Amino acid sequence: MAVPAQAEAKASGPGRQARGPGRRLHGAIAHKLGTAILSGQYQPGDTLSGEVAFAEELEVSRSAYREAIQVLTAKGLVESRPKAGTRVLPRNRWNLLDPEVLAWAFAGEPDVEFVRSLFELRAIVEPAAARLAAERRDKADLKAMKEALAAMRRHTLATEAGRAADRDFHNAILHATRNDALMVLSASIGAAVNWTTQFKQRSRALPRNPIPDHMRVYEAIAAGDPAEASDAMRVLVDLALEDTRSSMAS
Repeated sequence: MAVPAQAEAKASGPGRQARGPGRRLHGAIAHKLGTAILSGQYQPGDTLSGEVAFAEELEVSRSAYREAIQVLTAKGLVESRPKAGTRVLPRNRWNLLDPEVLAWAFAGEPDVEFVRSLFELRAIVEPAAARLAAERRDKADLKAMKEALAAMRRHTLATEAGRAADRDFHNAILHATRNDALMVLSASIGAAVNWTTQFKQRSRALPRNPIPDHMRVYEAIAAGDPAEASDAMRVLVDLALEDTRSSMAS
């Protein structure tokens, strides 16, 4: 079965520039296989078909398939050994916070426990980050947050532009912590925010407008109130989880 053009487009991701047909092709194959692994089509311990068989099935070159396997290996999803073939690794080896792996998880119906774990991570990290941001933010940080909020209002979270602004808002808070270890999480937190927000709207509009929740976080950070900033962010994450649970039950 040939790799579809739609999967190839998804592999490139929104806003990324095309990097040549070879890069796009192996990215599309990685997307196809990664999505299959994250959805449970391939279970940990399963051995993927041989290189020749898979290349023929997908109607791609063996080199493109090998490059795709290298991508999956780098993300901890599989390992390849001579004669033993390519085996799906245990879930605890997967780099689940890799933005591309998150995209693969939400390409189908994500695991309920995985969605819960993402929100647990956000509930641990983001209120603490908001507290630090309230103590350490500067004018540039507040400007970035305010501009992101304005873009969220202008575009709404039903659009890619609005969700990008949402990511920018959360990234600005992490940056304002002046904590390098927290700032490293910005891509992962941003991807989690993006995919859960997009997922909540897959079959219906958002059940409520979450922008006022973001505004309360901003106002507390701008006021330099660490406790209020932490509390407001905790409420934001808790309500987002409720919205997602409602969407998964529908």
